[in-house]
Amino acid sequence: MIIGVPKEILNNENRVGMTPAGVFSLSQKGHRVIIETNAGLGSGFDDTDYTKVGAEICESSEEVYQLSDMIVKVKEPQDNEVDMMKEDQILLTYLHLAAKPELTKRLMEKNITGIAYETVQLKDGSLPLLTPMSEVAGRIAVIVGGEYLSKAKGGKGILISGVPGVKPAKVTILGAGSVGLNAAKIAVGLGADVTLLNKSPGKLKYIEDIYDSRIKTLALNELTLAESVKNADLLIGGILVPGGKAPKLVKEYMVKSMKPGSVIVDVAVDQGGCVETTTHATTHDDPVYVKHGVIHYTVPNMPGAYAKTSTYALTNATISYVMEIADNGLYESLAKDESLRKGVNVMRGKCTLESLANSLDLEYTDVKYVIQDLKFAI
Repeated sequence: MIIGVPKEILNNENRVGMTPAGVFSLSQKGHRVIIETNAGLGSGFDDTDYTKVGAEICESSEEVYQLSDMIVKVKEPQDNEVDMMKEDQILLTYLHLAAKPELTKRLMEKNITGIAYETVQLKDGSLPLLTPMSEVAGRIAVIVGGEYLSKAKGGKGILISGVPGVKPAKVTILGAGSVGLNAAKIAVGLGADVTLLNKSPGKLKYIEDIYDSRIKTLALNELTLAESVKNADLLIGGILVPGGKAPKLVKEYMVKSMKPGSVIVDVAVDQGGCVETTTHATTHDDPVYVKHGVIHYTVPNMPGAYAKTSTYALTNATISYVMEIADNGLYESLAKDESLRKGVNVMRGKCTLESLANSLDLEYTDVKYVIQDLKFAI
């Protein structure tokens, strides 16, 4: 199979879809890997790092898209990238389509098979291809939130850790998934006063146990959330509905209750955000806006700022799925691998993810039926 890795073009997206180690694994199995020139520079890989492990370098993204059977990316394709895609091409990337109806429509019109890293799901409910970037984003959220608490950035002027004799910042974390747990790990490590809210009593007990009650835990409901948001210096939103829009749990009246100079980092912005005042996604060039006196950081590709770490972590997780499709073909792989089937958001003009169909009011078709129509037994 021919696998193409184009250069990412989203604002300040320095990650790349595959490390040289990933290319080497595919090349050893006889697959052809095409890398757009300079695609890896932002992650610390030059073209020779790829060519010496068997990759071919293309001078343009058009060549990569036209020559490849499967495209391996990091972020959802932009309009001009969709224009370059071929009918029936396979696309593996973070798609986050619930917040992007027009992109969903265009991918369906082109009969693209769009496999979203964020919805590949194992039997235990875990999301193996989303987890690495959620871990990175959760940790970044505390670091960047602490930066914007500084007076120089318009914040309250509170040091997240405090100092002896002075209280630390109050950090409220919404959600106990990969984002929330990693944000909590960094925040408590820095000495912040951390409160984490989640609906699962089991998760809350687990957090209390492993952190020896250094993290306050609260059952998530509107009353506990309103009080916690009001008192927060830094609020981190890490709510996820796989493939669907994030629920707007933090209401506007809660944001209004926060003191001026407080900071919100809405990590759920890729899926529309979990805060009502998350009105739009920002960029690394222009990362924040202020509403009701509260600083909102809503950059959807946070891990792109720490590209080398993120690219290694991403390829470590994705390469086995890329290899599976390359070795066995798309339809046979989907027929055999239930977790991979859950990653298929669109295929042959159909919306094949129920949560996405519900979010965008589209007709839902189970991917199993699409595959069976092609005479592949499941």
